[in-house]
Amino acid sequence: MITLTLPYPVSANRYWQTRVIKPKGGKFHQAMTYVSAEAKAFKEHVQKLAMSAGVRAPITGRVAIAYTLHPHCPQDAHRRAKRDPVGWEDTVQCMDLDNAQKVLLDSLKGVVIEDDKWVRKISAERGTPVDGGKLVVTITPLAPAMAEQQQGDLLGGH
Repeated sequence: MITLTLPYPVSANRYWQTRVIKPKGGKFHQAMTYVSAEAKAFKEHVQKLAMSAGVRAPITGRVAIAYTLHPHCPQDAHRRAKRDPVGWEDTVQCMDLDNAQKVLLDSLKGVVIEDDKWVRKISAERGTPVDGGKLVVTITPLAPAMAEQQQGDLLGGH
């Protein structure tokens, strides 16, 4: 099992960029989508953090991913909490968990996990706001025999 504390992720809305290519003599335009420089920098940062945590090679095979996305804590957090002690965190801007998920999986691919096609279980939650925001992820290798047994149980047993 590997647990990493990563910076707040790049929004999926800024992760990819699209450029329209106009042909010199043709009538048809072609769209090209690519990973943004900001996304590449995020993945490089994830790689450095993983290496400093002792990750030397990606986990091969099936994995489970659990992550908690902590939004940026606003400057007026104390005032918000005083006004609404129970629900103030709901007023803090935070990217959607599914938006963070794609960016997270792409940043882990080839660094901490072999490929996101091996992810068999995902658990996500929104955490409490913290200064600067962060993303805490735990990656757990799954034994194929255990995963096959669970599938058999779902299908009525073996």
